[in-house]
Amino acid sequence: MPESLPEPWLRGPIPTLHPVIGHLVHAAKQIREDLAGAIHTLSAEEIWAKPRGLTSAGFHAKHLAGSTRRLCAYLEGRGLADEEIAAIAKEKDGEENAAELFGIVESALDLYERQVRELKAEEFGSLRYVGRARLPVCAVSLAIHIAEHGQRHVGQAISAARLACQFTGRRPS
Repeated sequence: MPESLPEPWLRGPIPTLHPVIGHLVHAAKQIREDLAGAIHTLSAEEIWAKPRGLTSAGFHAKHLAGSTRRLCAYLEGRGLADEEIAAIAKEKDGEENAAELFGIVESALDLYERQVRELKAEEFGSLRYVGRARLPVCAVSLAIHIAEHGQRHVGQAISAARLACQFTGRRPS
């Protein structure tokens, strides 16, 4: 993020969007900026390092993208396909570099932003069903959770990236 800009939520309302939807779009922008700042200078080895047995920054980025896509399926009103469920196991390992991982996250967040921009205020309370147990949640709660979950994993990616750099002796930028 350019140092001259405040965090996305402080950049003002998005005039064409309901304030709740605008905030969710800002949250997606925050996720993008924070993740880019955490991993853009890391090597693939640093991204996938698991210092002290902790999960890697790569896992958190890949899981952020995968979980965003899965939760968007529920927001869409559909369940998960077998291949979406199978993809979960592939999130823990990888060889992707920073640009490849960021591209995967960008694609998932683009999907999320399209869906939340289409969500109308009168649909906020409409039910969506999550998981195999089909737990009922409000559409707006699901949309908010996607942003919260993404930010949680960005925070963990930042910590994992810093720890990986610490173990290699390089200072993260």
